[in-house]
Amino acid sequence: MFEYEMHQMRAADLIREADRRRLIREARGNRAAARRSGRDKAEGRVSAPLWKSRFTRAA
Repeated sequence: MFEYEMHQMRAADLIREADRRRLIREARGNRAAARRSGRDKAEGRVSAPLWKSRFTRAA
């Protein structure tokens, strides 16, 4: 009976640890997504076609 109780306690510990790690991974993902979405909100992203030069032509 003692081994069974030890097994049950270990299984409960493993479940708690998995839940904790899952929560941490989810929080990190949410934080990274918030960083990505908020990065370009202030001014907007500017992209030029590849065929255009970055500088204007001299006269």
